[in-house]
Amino acid sequence: MNTEIRELSPQEIWTNFADLNAVPRPSKKEERVIAFMKNFGQELGLETIEDEVGNVIIRKPATPGMEHRKTVVLQSHLDMVHQKNADTNFDFDTQGIEMMIDGDWVKAKGTTLGADNGLGVATIMAILESNTIEHPPIEALFTIDEETGMTGAMGLKGGLLKGEILLNLDTEEDDEIGVGCAGGIDVTATRNYIEEETADNAIAYRIEVKGLQGGHSGMDIHKGLGNANKIMNRLLYDGNKHFGLRIAEIDGGSLRNAIPRESFATVVIDEQRKTDFESAVREKGNAIKFELRTMEPELMIIVEQTSTPQKVMVVSTQEGLIKALYAACNGVYRMSADIPDLVETSNNIARVVVKDGQIKISCLTRSSVESSKMDLANMLKSTFELAGCEVAFSGNYPGWTPNMDSDILKVMRSLYVELNGEAPHVAACHAGLECGILGTNYPEMDMISFGPNILGAHSPDERAQISSVQKYWKFVLEILKRIPEKA
Repeated sequence: MNTEIRELSPQEIWTNFADLNAVPRPSKKEERVIAFMKNFGQELGLETIEDEVGNVIIRKPATPGMEHRKTVVLQSHLDMVHQKNADTNFDFDTQGIEMMIDGDWVKAKGTTLGADNGLGVATIMAILESNTIEHPPIEALFTIDEETGMTGAMGLKGGLLKGEILLNLDTEEDDEIGVGCAGGIDVTATRNYIEEETADNAIAYRIEVKGLQGGHSGMDIHKGLGNANKIMNRLLYDGNKHFGLRIAEIDGGSLRNAIPRESFATVVIDEQRKTDFESAVREKGNAIKFELRTMEPELMIIVEQTSTPQKVMVVSTQEGLIKALYAACNGVYRMSADIPDLVETSNNIARVVVKDGQIKISCLTRSSVESSKMDLANMLKSTFELAGCEVAFSGNYPGWTPNMDSDILKVMRSLYVELNGEAPHVAACHAGLECGILGTNYPEMDMISFGPNILGAHSPDERAQISSVQKYWKFVLEILKRIPEKA
């Protein structure tokens, strides 16, 4: 499988990436990839351990002449986001990712590619197995569950690592050196509701919102992409207001860290309003598509008659739900006042499920400022509580505060200019990197994040640029040669 991928340059990375992508590795189901990585280290004869939560650490001594350099922690996460197109038949729990080459890009066939963070993992594997690459003492840290809670980084105990420098290989632009990131918190609203019998004169419709790009709920949140849950709610709001629409079911979005691409709802209306309702939904749908025509040219809003459900949500709960979803903040809440063009605080209304008497709304709130993160989380909590929901916070993790005096930053910035003839973009990002969490137990560790160009992460459009991986690999090799000596 994926033979042509293994022929790409640098083969050291792409071959390991193909091997890794043959292993199913969904977040919170990393048993197989943990075993794969432990076997990889053990077969190389390297010290290999699994910690209490499932992180894998592989240690490799320095190459001759590099023994007195500082120990470097090379870090990437083992899990990947699982997203597929609705018409793609694929089982992430049992199948390896099917890859293909499209010009200068590697893509997957209708699914996420796993370049986030598989290319980082493959890079570290290439260094560990090499007999020719010059490097200081290496501690390879492969964390679990980065995408759905960062529990691997949270569970890593202090004192386990000895390295003084950490290179996180999870940035997605090859001209960027990451020095900071946002923290995050999961906001979940739930409530039970009463169902009542559908009226005898009712007819049912299935409403579909699909064709959206989706994307990373941190890195792409500022782009003005459509959120399927918000679009669906606009349609439901108008239907409720003008036609007495009643909700039977909603199923929108998927993962918290992915901007929702699709939403599906089953609703009923009075049969006598059929023609007017269909016309109004088409008109509203066309208005929404016109609004989003630049960023979401493939947006589809489909309304078709379907079999009539036996029960619908009671009106009082329905109105509270629709109004709460309309009022809930989605997208950018505040831009940074300190770092140009950086999103400081945002929210993604990621998942909306209404079925069998239960409502569940899942959000991911991010911010590089802790107080602002909690301000927005409390705003969402208040909004959903007004609709009768219980709201829980979970998965809270800190951001990573930039250190512009970092010694390894000075080395990498100078080296980037030397290799590429231009300065890198030194920046913080609006995504959850593990550096902030790792820094709580390793506060003296000097940390930097970088990586190759990856577009469309967390969506089936995810793709990695071949020429960028080549550029990035050269950068990695030169960085390892220039790690400073121990104090």
